[in-house]
Amino acid sequence: MSVELALRGVRAGYGPVEVLHGIDLDVPAGALTALLGPNGAGKTTLLSVLAGLLPVRAGTMTWRGRRLAAMPADQRAREGLALVPERRGIFGSLPVRDNLEVFAGRGGDLSPAFATFPILEQRVDQLAGSLSGGEQQMLAMSRALLSRPKVLLVDEISFGLAPRITQQLFDVVAQLARDGTTVVLVDQYLAEVLRLADVVYVLARGEIAFAGEPAELAGKPLPGYVANGG
Repeated sequence: MSVELALRGVRAGYGPVEVLHGIDLDVPAGALTALLGPNGAGKTTLLSVLAGLLPVRAGTMTWRGRRLAAMPADQRAREGLALVPERRGIFGSLPVRDNLEVFAGRGGDLSPAFATFPILEQRVDQLAGSLSGGEQQMLAMSRALLSRPKVLLVDEISFGLAPRITQQLFDVVAQLARDGTTVVLVDQYLAEVLRLADVVYVLARGEIAFAGEPAELAGKPLPGYVANGG
């Protein structure tokens, strides 16, 4: 597989605290890459760095041969690198329709979102903040269906949701990958994530503890995890 995103020696953090300590990572094009690890391992930080929400302190990032460091977050989004953030990131004070039109454009075709999540069509004039947790996550995922990104970064879509809703969202992510979208998925549903993934990276304390195929982790404890760890 060709490489979509390549990171070499990436360091990043918040204030004086460094969270990522020299990350080397290759994300294959058109595949689903799982990013796993216990809470606090640096997974969300890494997605934030890729999306341009957090600057790199050292190292390089390239996207199809282009340097990412000089590309602001809004440009990355316009050119097809989209983030579905942890805890959804929707506009709660706006109706569902307005949330969707942020990504489809005013008067744009919303049918891909409604075909995948019919409940959103029923709620189209309802304030997004009044939706259930599962419906809010469906709304957040709809940005990927409407903006058709080249790269989709997905952070904890299962957070706080019932298994039935979680499975539906995972199915959407898997279909996007099958259709050629490059996906980087962070989640705590390990069995399901390993079933869907083509490539797995495990972070532990801000470093890569494992890189390989899901089958290599079958029946083994994940590096960096402790008993009852996330």
